[in-house]
Amino acid sequence: MQAESQRQSWLRFLTDPKLALMLALGFSSGLPFLLVFSTQSAWLREAGVSTQHIGLMSWVALAYSFKFLWAPLLDRYDAPFLGPLLGRRRGWMALTQFGVALCLAGLAFGDPAHRLAWTIVFAFCLGFFSATQDIMIDGWRIAVAPPEDQGEMSAASQIGYKFAILCAGAGALYLAQFVSWRAAYLAMACMMAVGLGATLMAPEPRAHIVVGPERHINVIAAYRDPLRDFLQRNGRFALLFLALLSIYRLPDFLSGVMANPLYIDLGFTKADIANVTKLFGFWVGLGGIFAGGVAVTRFGLMPSLLIGGIAASASHLALAELAAHGADIRFLTVSVCVENFAGGFAGTALIAFMSSLTSPLYAAAQYALLSSLYALPGKLLGGLSGYAVAAIGYPAFFVATSCIGIPVAAICIAVWRVQARQSAASGQPEAA
Repeated sequence: MQAESQRQSWLRFLTDPKLALMLALGFSSGLPFLLVFSTQSAWLREAGVSTQHIGLMSWVALAYSFKFLWAPLLDRYDAPFLGPLLGRRRGWMALTQFGVALCLAGLAFGDPAHRLAWTIVFAFCLGFFSATQDIMIDGWRIAVAPPEDQGEMSAASQIGYKFAILCAGAGALYLAQFVSWRAAYLAMACMMAVGLGATLMAPEPRAHIVVGPERHINVIAAYRDPLRDFLQRNGRFALLFLALLSIYRLPDFLSGVMANPLYIDLGFTKADIANVTKLFGFWVGLGGIFAGGVAVTRFGLMPSLLIGGIAASASHLALAELAAHGADIRFLTVSVCVENFAGGFAGTALIAFMSSLTSPLYAAAQYALLSSLYALPGKLLGGLSGYAVAAIGYPAFFVATSCIGIPVAAICIAVWRVQARQSAASGQPEAA
């Protein structure tokens, strides 16, 4: 019976048009991320840009952390030009996808070794358009499918996102190795056609659409209502939950900025990096995501969140060992396996935790707020990571990032106790 149910679930995943569209939109959402962050850092380092400047360049991706500032407005107002033609959500999605493609093309014609300012401008715009696209794709997913289908929609989105990461990581590095960085970024710009095609074929949802034109932007209500709802539901423990979000993935954000520069400085080729970190690491990361999902279902949310936080932080000790040992493809493979598996596990637990804090009534605005908050401290401090490496070296830097797991574990335990008391007071079992 269970096997038959699983077979029917896979058949629906393969035949449901909404899931196919979500797969393509997830791909479109994930494609720009590495190109404005990790992959670009390899290009910058190869061009001779200092680690200090590479660390500062990570700030161009701060749009992902501040997207909550304009997310509520996108739910209420149409996109210019395309909104009346395609609808509110599809109009914004198409507009931002055009913007991402144009910015990738702009980066392709840049020369970071001699015109770094050009690269900074287009990278900043790419981060803005990409973050805005994420807002609208999340909003479309929530509005177009009922709550009982959101699990499958989220799974389709994550699968598409992961394959986009593979293309923007390994694919771009291969093209850069055997052709040029310009060819790599132009190819990625063309691949945005996948998301644009899905947007044009997608149905425009009716839910969450304000009826009738609004002449004045009600900024106060747009930001007040989602925040007030969150604070009322979580009370005095809201700040504790937000503190956990802000620190949980901090070690990964700090180490992620310096990982590719480490590989380049150790002497690994772009093909080596692509083979191990993007291709092999891709499947290991998927294994970590699967293991995290099983753990949340079987053992509960908070135990999985605690294990993931400790594992993700401790995994950076493998990078410290690689930096101390030197260029050895075996050490590179082990460190990537450990970090990707732990990161996938922790990411799955964190998404489940953020979803548990979100109200269905304000899902888009609140999820944008929470997802921005968990990335903001890492983005800000990540800009200084290059100075830290220059001061103390790669091994000590990665040991220091792993030590952040100590306060992560402490806050996880505190949140676990709070949620256990809340569940006991309401007479309900702890939510998984």
